[in-house]
Amino acid sequence: MLVEIGHIEAIFRYPVKSMAGERLEAANLGWYGLEGDRRLALRRIDDRSGMPWLTASKLPDLVLFTPCRQAGADGDLPTHIRTPEDNKLPVFGKELAAEVGRRYGAPVQMMQLRHGIFDEASLSVIASDTVREIGRLAGRSLDVRRFRPNVVVRLLRSLPFQEDEWLGGVLSFGEGDEAPAIAVTMRDERCSMVNLDPDSATSAPEVMKAIVRANQNNAGIYGAVTRTGRLAVGQGVFLRAAAGKRESA
Repeated sequence: MLVEIGHIEAIFRYPVKSMAGERLEAANLGWYGLEGDRRLALRRIDDRSGMPWLTASKLPDLVLFTPCRQAGADGDLPTHIRTPEDNKLPVFGKELAAEVGRRYGAPVQMMQLRHGIFDEASLSVIASDTVREIGRLAGRSLDVRRFRPNVVVRLLRSLPFQEDEWLGGVLSFGEGDEAPAIAVTMRDERCSMVNLDPDSATSAPEVMKAIVRANQNNAGIYGAVTRTGRLAVGQGVFLRAAAGKRESA
């Protein structure tokens, strides 16, 4: 049985892994997450591991680089990156790679992957109530951008970490049998990126410590797309709970 649990409060897309995101009013949800989400990433050229991507956990300044598009550009991918010094550099240009490499201390290369570069799954969701509770425990007001979600849900039943109850179930965005949907596959185990202020890249370790104390370092969920479609701010969010679980009300 489908139960309405809230509505979409915000939608974010991150064209380049670990760089600043875009806040959207609507977005297309495809089989590999939001179209244009994390399709680009900086590869550490000297790294031969299975995860060679440069992230803000290794270079906090990355959150201060902002993807942007030239007027009239087609598609969802950025054409340029605005640096913290407000210089606009072509995404695949040598200047950008050199600038990031200088800050990191080793060479990097911009890469494009058709199906995206994700840590766990292609869509991340968090409730705004969870963010507020973490902020209360950490003793500071937190910008939801610290958590780098794709979808922020405003809950009907205000209960922090309610996302844990969704495991094994299906979330639908909007009403009807054709509404886009995800299977809730796992909790979102957090890393040090939640400590980074998205506007300054300064670190506040008390944020991650609060998540560890409150919920074993989990905040939000990951999901795998089961129906594609259009997401929009204001859409209702519905839960079909896993067998044997009681739906949130």
